[in-house]
Amino acid sequence: MDVGLTLPVMEPDIGPETLRTWAAAIDSGPFSSLAFGERIAFDNPDALTLLGAVAAWTSRVPITTTVIVPQLHDPVALAKALATADRLCAGRLTVGLGVGGREEDYAAVGADWSTRRIADLAERASTMRRVWSGENVTGSTLPVGPPPYRPGGPPLLVGTHGPRTLAAAAEWADGLAGMSLDLDLAATAELFDVARKAWAEAGRPAPRLTTSFWFALAETSPDPRAQIHRHLRHYMNWIPAAFVDALAPTAGFAGTVEQLRATLQDFADLGADEVQLIPTSDDPRQLEVLSAALADAPLTPR
Repeated sequence: MDVGLTLPVMEPDIGPETLRTWAAAIDSGPFSSLAFGERIAFDNPDALTLLGAVAAWTSRVPITTTVIVPQLHDPVALAKALATADRLCAGRLTVGLGVGGREEDYAAVGADWSTRRIADLAERASTMRRVWSGENVTGSTLPVGPPPYRPGGPPLLVGTHGPRTLAAAAEWADGLAGMSLDLDLAATAELFDVARKAWAEAGRPAPRLTTSFWFALAETSPDPRAQIHRHLRHYMNWIPAAFVDALAPTAGFAGTVEQLRATLQDFADLGADEVQLIPTSDDPRQLEVLSAALADAPLTPR
């Protein structure tokens, strides 16, 4: 099983030098991907702009968006931006797509909240693939380019927690970009089984199964559980604080790096292709600790 790492883009006051330091360390480390997601009504970097910077800052590591919300963009313009990013990183891009869960993000860009449906997501994914194939979808003099680095464009993963949404995505997605709020292995196993069955019934190749979770390490934080709580209070600013406070004691992983390896092994045993770790601090010491731990031995199903 691969282990990727998310940039700390949701940390407060994150600056370009910190992002560049993290990107370079991920690129040179044992990590299988560099990931980050999108929000609009928040103080994080713009995801599509950051794709260009990360492509320039790295040369090896695959880059994954977890996730982009197509309903917040014109699909043709989004296809153009992602094709450009795919060319800039020489085909290292994987695109996670989801409908999002924040009405304020839709409102911020004047997007229609009623389009937050898997059918609309599928339609927009289809439009992007048509653009990437060179089809003239706009009726302009020439098709919208540039073409992506790889014929057909980057792989598309569906970002969802829901079995019904996941099953519906089997027609167009190449796999799952999951998220485990509380490290519920049974729920993750169920979602993986839904994906395997749905992709098989659709006559598609076996889906890529990925998930992610927040983490804080005892080696770099005096109180890792408090670190996660602080992060969630900042990140989940659209949710009442009382709900966040109730979630924080069991959200993500808080413990030693040895305990983290054991948790990752549990996900490997479920058949996960990749877990992407989401930092709850921008402390670069985490990169050193994780690099040493992951370089020791590969994670394979027992």
